[in-house]
Amino acid sequence: MAARSGRARATVRDVAAETGLSIATVSRVLNGQANVAPHTRELVLRAVGRLGDQAPRPRTVHDPAAGAVYVRCPYVLTDYFGLIVSSVGETIELHGRQMILGAGEAAQAAPVLTGLPGRQGVAGAILILPPEPGEELARLRDSGFPFVVVDPRTPPPKDIAAVSAAHFAGGRKLMAHVVGLGHRRVGIIGGPVEWLPSEARLAGYTASLADAGVLPEPELLRSVPEPSTEYGYLAACELLDLPERPTALVAFNDKMAVGALWAAAERGLSVPGDLSVAGFDDIDVSRATSPALTTVRQPLQEMGRMAVTLLMRLLSRHTVEALHVSLESELIIRGSTGPA
Repeated sequence: MAARSGRARATVRDVAAETGLSIATVSRVLNGQANVAPHTRELVLRAVGRLGDQAPRPRTVHDPAAGAVYVRCPYVLTDYFGLIVSSVGETIELHGRQMILGAGEAAQAAPVLTGLPGRQGVAGAILILPPEPGEELARLRDSGFPFVVVDPRTPPPKDIAAVSAAHFAGGRKLMAHVVGLGHRRVGIIGGPVEWLPSEARLAGYTASLADAGVLPEPELLRSVPEPSTEYGYLAACELLDLPERPTALVAFNDKMAVGALWAAAERGLSVPGDLSVAGFDDIDVSRATSPALTTVRQPLQEMGRMAVTLLMRLLSRHTVEALHVSLESELIIRGSTGPA
């Protein structure tokens, strides 16, 4: 679409001319009506997205006083995601609305976002760790449909409401604790490299190592494709089998730390006597191990409550200035970490 001179706002007629669609069809898309083919809606939203601030303002048919909240969590509802979803559901009910839940890993590939603006009876959505790229989230925003992202996987566009934990600060506090115990050769088992939390936690870990004058060694870093116990175990095996093994392992989450405990036990290493192990999240499994895991507590339930609060403000057309909310995490010291 050609750049427009000045700052004059484009019209529905301009979008229709650019896309080759009728004015009525473009209006239906901008009004959030359901009787539009998905590819046609996509064509209009892309054109609107290219216009940016000069685009015609989309109007929505969402009534703030009515409509359910669609909650998308395309993962198995374990104790991590389950805590977030439960708090979201409880808070939605307090606001007198119903929740429509789309969960399970099979839903990851489903093209859910494109159908939300025209979905009858749905006022807004909460998207938990959405696998969709930022471009798709931006297109949903351009449609005028209200939504909030919880724990974004990738950096969300600046004008999309999002809630997360303070991953960098949590990682820094955890590694500062490990370094404070005298550990200098620390193995890091990171999460998927494309995830925003993985990047932020790793930055926190390396910041505390740098404070102690330790440069991260590439051979002591492992990244996994999935943050599971099995992958944590495999990564820990590689690190513990190095000629000069680390004296501590810091894992992306508690499940991966449990895998590290398995690897240590197989090699006859006592924890924390021979090896310190730490996790992240403070889910139930962190208290069920022996010894219990040192970890970082994420405010998972508060993240869910805050997301609903932000969404209700969006539905009420209130101005939301703090669009990216980062909630403080807490270091929990237990028996799995000790002096080097």
